Amino acid sequence: MAIKKTGKVWHNGKLIPWDDATLHVMSHVVNYGSSVFEGIRCYHPSTGPAIFRANEHIQRLLDSAKIYRIDVDYTRDDLVAAMLELVKTNGVWPCYLRPIILRGYGEIGVNPFNSPTEVYIVNYDWGKYLGTDAEQGVDVCVSSWTRIAPNTLPAMAKSGANYMNSQLIKMEAIMNGYVEGIALDVNGYVSEGSGENLFVVRQGKLMTAPLGNSVLPGITRDSILQIARELGIPVVEQMIPRELLYIADELFFTGTAAEITPIRSVDKISVGKGITGPITRQFIREFYGIIRGELPDRFNWLTPVPVSNKQPVMAR
Repeated sequence: MAIKKTGKVWHNGKLIPWDDATLHVMSHVVNYGSSVFEGIRCYHPSTGPAIFRANEHIQRLLDSAKIYRIDVDYTRDDLVAAMLELVKTNGVWPCYLRPIILRGYGEIGVNPFNSPTEVYIVNYDWGKYLGTDAEQGVDVCVSSWTRIAPNTLPAMAKSGANYMNSQLIKMEAIMNGYVEGIALDVNGYVSEGSGENLFVVRQGKLMTAPLGNSVLPGITRDSILQIARELGIPVVEQMIPRELLYIADELFFTGTAAEITPIRSVDKISVGKGITGPITRQFIREFYGIIRGELPDRFNWLTPVPVSNKQPVMAR
């Protein structure tokens, strides 16, 4: 899906024209993948545009930078305020926000310390990531590519380099006729999709892989866990063998891009009856009800954008 340009991009504390947000080919990030980033959605409930779990996303961004020893001159509050300013200035909502912290043009070589830190935030119109209605579900496969192993690349950091692994998983799935792939970890247990966390429903119990299985600490993943506890649905974070995917009653992906996406089949084996199950439907109803403003924001997930005009202006 091509990105539609918006007017401004936030760069190191200033709003600059979209076409000026460029990098030199010898920037450290281009040669060595030295970036961390976030994907964040701004929704449009009836009360006006609001960013979903802004503080938690930016905190994870700063945590990722700390893991990679990237010094950042901005606080969490600074970057949340920058996102609000950007959405208000561009007048584009609902939208997707992409904050990026990267190592720019400096000294060439693997040593990153002499390359400057640059921070960008972009927002743009973006629809459903997996291209499906929430009620329909997607067909997926178990990937032949294993998720990154402990002590190789840190799975808890959302870094650009990690997504080379994700690209292999995604491309293989598409080439074989699937929408997405599910990766196993280095020990053969279920990890996650190329860009989504995974939940299993079996005999009324909700299961998901723990962070130790090379899993990104997803913000939407955490949101589902919050909803489950409130609804009284038993939750277990445990290692998940591959075969459990084939006998699950329900499966679904979660993520900022994917939101909640039911899984219809794995390796051409139907999940349950091949339709979205009742527990998944509960999560869909509660999650979308909150972000659309149809239900109270009882978890304080939404940060309002301070605008006077509540009508969305789509990307130009």
